[in-house]
Amino acid sequence: MPKDNFIYLGHIMERAEKILRFIEGLDERSFSNDEKTQSAVIRELEVIGEASKRISEDFKNQHPIIPWKIMAGMRDILIHNYEGVNPYRIWDTVQNDIPALVTELKKIILNK
Repeated sequence: MPKDNFIYLGHIMERAEKILRFIEGLDERSFSNDEKTQSAVIRELEVIGEASKRISEDFKNQHPIIPWKIMAGMRDILIHNYEGVNPYRIWDTVQNDIPALVTELKKIILNK
């Protein structure tokens, strides 16, 4: 795996783990009422999306279980949605997708 891919995977993993720390102890309602945590989580999702765009296509093709395009698309939505983001959609992402992403990234990183 080229060094750059590993660096970007590290960024994605670090940001995903931060998100999990940020939401620890919160439920959906608490999250939807906590603008600071929402902003922090959204920022980390933006960074994850940007880093995913920098992973080589060959590497992405070797690891199709990672939702590369979805991560990049989420970043674009978050960056360009000037009217605001639905906190319930973000909550669903951090509850369901981020833990699965961390699990899969750990497998890839351990097998490098």
